[in-house]
Amino acid sequence: MEAKAKLSKLRMSPRKVRLVTDLIRNQTVVRAITILAHEPKKAAKPISTLLNSAIANATNNHGMEADKLRIKTIYVNEDPTLKRYRPRAHGRAFQILKRSSNVTIIVSDEK
Repeated sequence: MEAKAKLSKLRMSPRKVRLVTDLIRNQTVVRAITILAHEPKKAAKPISTLLNSAIANATNNHGMEADKLRIKTIYVNEDPTLKRYRPRAHGRAFQILKRSSNVTIIVSDEK
C-alpha cells in the first residue's frame, strides 16, 4: 500500500531541492529522517517536514507501520517562476528569476 504527500510552491530552486531528494531516494524512512537531520542544506528542513507528513498519512489513513515504510518515489517539479527586475547602468533593467518548486513523496510498505 502507498501513502502520498505533496509540497507546493516551495520558494527554492528545483535544482537545489533535487540535491537533497537524491540523498534519500529508495531509503527506509528511519534512515531518511537521519540523513535529513544531519544535512546542512537549507532544503533539508521542508523535505523533512514533508516526509513526516507522508509518514503520518500512512499510519493514520492507511494503518501502515511507520518502521516498515520505505520511500518509493520522490520527485521535484518546477513551479512557475517569479520574474523581478533590478536596475542597471544607463537605464537598463536586469531580470532576476525567482524559482520555486513542487515536491511529491510516495512512501510504501512493500519491498
